[in-house]
Amino acid sequence: MAYLPTPQQLRYLIMLAETGHFGRAASACAVSQSTLSAGLLALERSLNAQILDRSIAKHPVFTSIGLELVAKARVALAALSAMAEAADAARAPMSGPVRLGIIPTIGPFLLPRLMPQIREKYKALKLFLREDLTERLLDQLDAGLLDILILAQPCDCGKAEVETLSRDDFLVALPPDHVLTARESIRVTDLAAEQLLLLEDGHCLREQVLSICGAELGREQRFAATSLHTLVQMVAGRLGVTLVPRLAVDAGLLNGTGVQTVRLEGEAGWRNIALAWRQGSPRAGEYRTLGAIFKAACCI
Repeated sequence: MAYLPTPQQLRYLIMLAETGHFGRAASACAVSQSTLSAGLLALERSLNAQILDRSIAKHPVFTSIGLELVAKARVALAALSAMAEAADAARAPMSGPVRLGIIPTIGPFLLPRLMPQIREKYKALKLFLREDLTERLLDQLDAGLLDILILAQPCDCGKAEVETLSRDDFLVALPPDHVLTARESIRVTDLAAEQLLLLEDGHCLREQVLSICGAELGREQRFAATSLHTLVQMVAGRLGVTLVPRLAVDAGLLNGTGVQTVRLEGEAGWRNIALAWRQGSPRAGEYRTLGAIFKAACCI
């Protein structure tokens, strides 16, 4: 009888291909790097096929058969995930585990509103949370490691089904007593002489702010923040200005910092908060039901 890989081995294989890094792949699969490496080695031995060329470099280099197996692993794991979702959907609706991925510029500000509502309304639903950057969350959704995501658009969601939850306006965050705080609203051109502060590469908010303000405005950036809280502290320290989402401001992001906000003029000064799930998921109806609760939480 032919050897059949385990779902976990398929996840290891897919995440290594997605991340191109053993450590990041292991983190995405919630295992140690040695466990992931051992799992892939066992897969190679069981299939009697060399998946990785270990003679080329320290980073993962897939052989031709390795790349073919990655493609087949995606199909196989998607089918296995669909089986599990179908079984969950056949039981009592809105019950059992749901694995939710959420980005760090939304999670800390939306989840405190959202979780009490979910616990009260759907007591049999077990919502497992993972916070990560957009690209990695989408990789984990595609690999069957997550069921639904809360993301900020615009972003490339690939083949995932997406439902918009809410519009989230951007505000200009200014140091205490900055001359522009006297304005009722600010145009992007008013920021031309300012130092624009941004999040690190990988945050979709960074790209969204640059698309609004223009890459030229962020050209002389010397420091990048790891989180919105750090970004606000940099503004409070008079290192520059930035754009912050209203969702975060309403949730108390600026409390105690002295940072002030002014409305940003123009039609492009906002992002969309959206829900995403795998195309064709048997639980799509349940995810849309959850989406209505998420939407209400966004608008509190």
